Amino acid sequence: DIRLELWIPEGAAWNGKFVQVGNGGFAGVIPRSSFMGPVKAGYAVSGTDDGHQETVITKADWALGHPQKVIDFGWRALKETTDISRALIVAEKASKPTRSYFDGCSDGGREALMEAQRYPTDFDGIVAGAPANYMSELFGLSAVQQQALAKPGGYLGEAQRQLLQKSVLAQCAGGEAFIRDPAACHFDPGKLACKAGQTDGCLTAPQVASAKAIYDGRRDARGKVVFPGYSPGAEALNGSWNAWITGPTQDLNPNAAGHQFSSNAFKYFGFQDPNFDFLKMDMGGQFTTAYGRMAPVIDAPNPNLTTFEKHGGKLIQYHGWNDPAIPPRSSIRYYEDVRKTMGDTGGFYKLYLIPGMLHCGGGVGPSRVDWLAELDGWVNDKTAPGEIVAKAGPGQAPPSQVLCPYPAVARKTGETWACAAPKTKG
Repeated sequence: DIRLELWIPEGAAWNGKFVQVGNGGFAGVIPRSSFMGPVKAGYAVSGTDDGHQETVITKADWALGHPQKVIDFGWRALKETTDISRALIVAEKASKPTRSYFDGCSDGGREALMEAQRYPTDFDGIVAGAPANYMSELFGLSAVQQQALAKPGGYLGEAQRQLLQKSVLAQCAGGEAFIRDPAACHFDPGKLACKAGQTDGCLTAPQVASAKAIYDGRRDARGKVVFPGYSPGAEALNGSWNAWITGPTQDLNPNAAGHQFSSNAFKYFGFQDPNFDFLKMDMGGQFTTAYGRMAPVIDAPNPNLTTFEKHGGKLIQYHGWNDPAIPPRSSIRYYEDVRKTMGDTGGFYKLYLIPGMLHCGGGVGPSRVDWLAELDGWVNDKTAPGEIVAKAGPGQAPPSQVLCPYPAVARKTGETWACAAPKTKG
């Protein structure tokens, strides 16, 4: 039951090009809110509900007893939408699109990389924003963090989030409202641990453990980090940890998006058991079992993009450094895996990390970029993007900031910002 929708500009308003847009969360609705921008720019635009109908994007009970719907969500709905959209364009316009692009963020970023990996000749260019391509790993990361927050005394309330953010910015922001080079910021929440008799302006031992679980990521039995955690600097911003990790208060912690996504994933993707409690899940055997069921269908980790490159495809990936939903270092992980597999990828693949940006946008750092226009320029002009200027949106300052293709970072010389080699990698 895959549903899709296609909008085609009338007459000469069509620029001859097609863009398929991605979903958010567990999908369930056609992402019409993402249609208007590309349509105004002249594109034919399509999207899908990923094969099920649900208005709450954190719910996955539609998958109970329906393994085919999980496959639809994972990849099949994407391919059906691409092929049917193209056929409809030909029927309406009597010609194929001159260019075809995919543009998505979050789950849409996962879908974008799924397209590059599974259907590498379908698109001339792809924008993958904050991709949840390691989706099963994300659920495991959230399980570790939520289990830590649920332990006696482990919850991080507003006071603790404010303390963490203030301390991080004091250490790494150089007087600004956000950290320009988060890879060079090595913050240890343990330095905020309460001393004997101290009860205010500090973290208890369980709270330190929770903060470390959020920053460090998921570790294996030997203590090695196997999936990265979140970057410091936006712990107390509205729409950050309070929305995705902790909830605004302890009693509302189960409403946090990360809690909801992971709980639903293990119930309906991993174990097909509505009563399964991921807060009690064994991160060894039980998680391994669930991962083995989910990852082959919904994850997009394959670093071999050779066919996509040979097809002439161009890939732009971007990620906010303060993303509280999907760790920005997971984008670095994928980028580095592709380089290890393929060698120099600069001719077809660029990664941009955006200081001060939350999940797919927002935050205090300037983050507005027309990524589709950047991609279209690269595909048509054959000139790879270099420095990109992000403009400020509401509540963001300064008016703009320079974004650099990874691993370069923006550095200030006098009054000018320009891309330079990083001081600290990763």
